[in-house]
Amino acid sequence: MNKLTKVGLSALCGSLAAVSAANAGDMTVTGGVDMSWMSKGGNDSTTGNPIGMGSNLTFKGSGELDNGWTFDLTVAMLNQDAYSNTNVTVTMGGLGKIDFNSGNSANGIDAMDDKMPTAWEEPWGGGLGTGVQLVKGIGTNSNVQYTTPTIAGITIVGAMAPDMGSVDVVDKGNAVSDDSTGAGYDATVNINPSFGLEALSGLNLFVGAHYTDAHNETAKQNNRYEGVGGITLDIGPISLGYATSGISTGNQATPTDVDWYKNHMYGVAFNINDDLSVSYGNHTSQQGFVNPSSESGNDTESVHMDIDSYQIAYTMGGASIRYAKHEVSNGSYQNGSQYDAEAKVLSVSLAF
Repeated sequence: MNKLTKVGLSALCGSLAAVSAANAGDMTVTGGVDMSWMSKGGNDSTTGNPIGMGSNLTFKGSGELDNGWTFDLTVAMLNQDAYSNTNVTVTMGGLGKIDFNSGNSANGIDAMDDKMPTAWEEPWGGGLGTGVQLVKGIGTNSNVQYTTPTIAGITIVGAMAPDMGSVDVVDKGNAVSDDSTGAGYDATVNINPSFGLEALSGLNLFVGAHYTDAHNETAKQNNRYEGVGGITLDIGPISLGYATSGISTGNQATPTDVDWYKNHMYGVAFNINDDLSVSYGNHTSQQGFVNPSSESGNDTESVHMDIDSYQIAYTMGGASIRYAKHEVSNGSYQNGSQYDAEAKVLSVSLAF
């Protein structure tokens, strides 16, 4: 065997450079740093040290197969050089693409949890710890996803996670669990129905659904269902959006378990020029219980949480300055004015 290996290498020596040139891949590193100053108000006014800093590095590799298919690797490292996720995407020309993902929240309906236009980030992402429950499907689990080619403005996605709730699995390994959940499945559809009209070129419709199999009857857990649907529209410098989503948790163990969540969201963003943009966003979430009239005295049929966000962002090349004011009432699905809070955040981002 060793002799055969040496013969093979000798035979390839003369053409090794040519082979490398034909099949060479690329590896790049991008990253950035965010620096922020936060001021809290309302009933949660304890700020402490307001200075925050976050950094990230993203390693990206790419290559091409002999048949013209391409593949891409992404490895993300977040704050304090902490590993975040890995995904490998194989683009198969007219056959679509397949993505193998360790759970970076980019696949399935998790990519549709909040697609509303914004100058900076989602209303619930301002450091208030709102506890809002969004659809996530298979997105945070190791999964595989297939995306069809876009035909007549329609793109269909199917994704599957073999075991919901399992931790990331290393190469040639497996995650063993005996919990109440099994496989999870997502399906999404994106439609850009422009009908050849310039006025509708910025119209996008999206819908998605998720199903988690519950196979452990002793845990008193029903199957979990999630759904989302919405619309966004770009009209010149103005972007508009509205969406709704829902979660049926499958909980039934105790009367006070959360039975479902319903979300409504909308946003409007205005690009004043190529560098300056402003936005307003609202996210309303409702929580309902398995039995609101249980013996425990929980006679609240549901709890409404409301989040508002006003944002402005200015970009100068690789630098961005952002300001946001976030307000939440009934934070973390707790009734009462004591759960109302607000936060003002000033952020500077540098990218390289």
